Amino acid sequence: MSAAAGVALIGMLALAAAQVQAQQHRDRGGPGPGRAEHYDARFSHNHYYVNRGAFVRGVPGSPYIVARGGGRYYYSGGVWYAPRGGGFVVIGAPIGVFVPVLPPFYTTLWVGGSPYYYANDTYYVWSADQNGYQVVDPPTDESATTTQPPPSDDLYIYPQSGQSDEQQANDKYDCHKWASSQSGFDPTQSAGGVSPDQSAAKRADYDRAMRACLEGRGYSVR
Repeated sequence: MSAAAGVALIGMLALAAAQVQAQQHRDRGGPGPGRAEHYDARFSHNHYYVNRGAFVRGVPGSPYIVARGGGRYYYSGGVWYAPRGGGFVVIGAPIGVFVPVLPPFYTTLWVGGSPYYYANDTYYVWSADQNGYQVVDPPTDESATTTQPPPSDDLYIYPQSGQSDEQQANDKYDCHKWASSQSGFDPTQSAGGVSPDQSAAKRADYDRAMRACLEGRGYSVR
């Protein structure tokens, strides 16, 4: 092989590697090469996002528009934008606003048995009253945050109406809160939060309440 052919081959291999790397980059949720961006690795989230403060001429995709305090915010792909000088600037998510859907890439976190949804340094919680997700402050004690859901309490739950994983998590948490209030037993606390002599009876009450609540929401419980 001539020296010129060898150089050409190396160039082709480098181009192919760059194309693979770019595709992998996009697969991790990034906006693509050539943009000011950061890699969010918190809680093993592992996705790329445009840096806050970056200026863009237009908001990508089909953004959801939020009006608040006389201003307008644009939400797309887990990134928040505000109008600025003939274009848009990337900002932090405004605390307290509601959106109808979560970012396309999100990580479910659990704090004291409560589900939070995390993406791009932003936390969301489900609000049944608003039928949407609210942007909230980070949990007070982030050291207690885990990606592991609370114990299933030995109940095997099967969706009967095509409920999504996200809806199942919300339903389980809502039923958990209701069952705890009805029984006085909370399996996320040590010994259920009751005295040892009451634990077995209270646990049985909790399981019955969970079963009734979940079955009422369209699940089969075993």
